[in-house]
Amino acid sequence: DFIATGIQSFRDCDATALAAVACLLVLFVWYCYHVGREQPRAYATVNALMQSAEANGVQNGYVYCHSPECVRCTHHDGLNQKLYHNLQEYAKRYSWSGMGRIHKGIREQGRYLNSRPSIQKPEVFFLPDLPTMPYFSRDAQKHDVELLERNFQTILCEFETLYKAFSNCSLPQGWKMNSTPSGEWFTFYLVNQGMCVPRNCRRCPRTYRLLGSLRTCIGNNVFGNACISVLSPGTVIAEHYGPTNIRIRCHPGLKTPSNCELVVGGEPQCWAEGRCLLFDDSFLHTAFHEGEP
Repeated sequence: DFIATGIQSFRDCDATALAAVACLLVLFVWYCYHVGREQPRAYATVNALMQSAEANGVQNGYVYCHSPECVRCTHHDGLNQKLYHNLQEYAKRYSWSGMGRIHKGIREQGRYLNSRPSIQKPEVFFLPDLPTMPYFSRDAQKHDVELLERNFQTILCEFETLYKAFSNCSLPQGWKMNSTPSGEWFTFYLVNQGMCVPRNCRRCPRTYRLLGSLRTCIGNNVFGNACISVLSPGTVIAEHYGPTNIRIRCHPGLKTPSNCELVVGGEPQCWAEGRCLLFDDSFLHTAFHEGEP
């Protein structure tokens, strides 16, 4: 009786309505297949997105490094293809809507970057429909924040061992000096644009293993970085934008004297030792150290 009732109900339905539903189902299946199989468009290249850079090779206070592997400094379509492939792999882990958003961003990237307000203008890639705020609550990445803060002393000990090398020379092996209007800004990369730096990681083995325990640390992606960052007294970092809004940056404070600030989107925040500060560096941001050594 139940089956017979169902068949009769189906027969009683309006044929036009059934045809419309069938067409919608076919279109939905086609869309899912198309999104899953579509390859990145050739015209959405890093080269095209960065043509507005100044002719002297300086952008947002940084000198181009000219590394063949640097997504911010090199105009190379191969890197572009790798970038979008990695983004697709991330999106597939979560939902078809995530895939649709990736392709939407790729197709209309030029329009997004040109129409963004000056407060948030990532240099390389803008993904639409993400939360837009300079700072994020610690609860946004609760597991990783708590893990980093529990291991604060481990990271601090390895940093202090590394930093002792500055007593013997101005720029020890593994450290890089960044361009700043005043003062000195040094970085020691463990992961640079998704690639492990083996020599540096061997010098910070416990910190590197800790990165592997984080749930949301970006790996296998040109936007993934992990480094130790040091500002000397009197240092001011020029206002600049990060490359993308698809990541949240996390700064666990190691040594934080007073009169040191990070300003993101016009909002100042201070670091605190042993505490994590989360922010979106696609917003215009700067940092300065006006405190004691």
